[in-house]
Amino acid sequence: LMGESGTGKELLAKAIHHASTFRNGPFVTVNCGAIPRELVESELFGHEKGAFTGAASAKRGYVEEAAEGTLFLDEIGELPLAAQVKLLRVLQEGQVTRIGSTKVIHVKFRIIAATNRNLMQEVSEGRFREDLFHRIAVAVLTIPPLRERDTDITLLTNHLLDRINAEAVDQPGYEHKTLSVAARNLLAHYTWPGNISELHNTLQRAAVWSTGRTLEARDIQDALLPMPGKPVGDL
Repeated sequence: LMGESGTGKELLAKAIHHASTFRNGPFVTVNCGAIPRELVESELFGHEKGAFTGAASAKRGYVEEAAEGTLFLDEIGELPLAAQVKLLRVLQEGQVTRIGSTKVIHVKFRIIAATNRNLMQEVSEGRFREDLFHRIAVAVLTIPPLRERDTDITLLTNHLLDRINAEAVDQPGYEHKTLSVAARNLLAHYTWPGNISELHNTLQRAAVWSTGRTLEARDIQDALLPMPGKPVGDL
C-alpha cells in the first residue's frame, strides 16, 4: 500500500484482512520506523532467553504473533537491510527461527506492507532490497491524497464527526456537535496536507474547544494548525 502519511493505509489493510480468508486470525500491526534498529530482528522474529544482554525470557516475535492472520508492516521502507534479508527468507520458506535458537517454527500468515516512500526509487538507490520488493509487491495499491479526493471529504467528515460524538458521549459537559454550512464549505475547500489524519484531528479539536452545539467556520479555522509557509487563514 503506497500513499502519503495520513491517507488511511492501515484502515485499508484492516479492510483487506477482514474481507479475506485470514479474517478469523489476528491482525498484527508493526510500525517499522518506531522500533530501535538494534531491536528490529528481535521484535520481528523473536528471541530465546539469554540470546543477548537483557533477554531475560523467551519472546515470540511479531511474525509468530501473526500466525494464521495478517502481519501489517507499516513504513516497511524503514527496515534495516539486515532485517530485510531475514524477512525475505521467512516469506520464501514459511518458517522463522528465533534469535539464539536453532529450532525452526513454521508459520502461515498474510503480509501487507505500507510505505509513504517510493520503494522503486529506494531499490534503485540501494536502500531497499530488490528481491524483497518483488516478493511483497504482488499487488500494489496507491491511495491518493485527500486533496485529489475532494468528493470524499463530505462522507469522511460525516463519518469522523459521528465517531467523535460517539466517543465523547460520556464526557462531562460535552454536547453533540453538528456542522454549519459555512464550516462544511471550509472543510471541503481546504487542501489537507495531512490527509485524513489531519481532517480527523481538526474536527476533534474543534469539537473539544467549541462551546456551542454547531461547529461554525471560525471553530474549524481556529482548530487548523498552521503549516510552514502557509498561514491558517490562507485557504
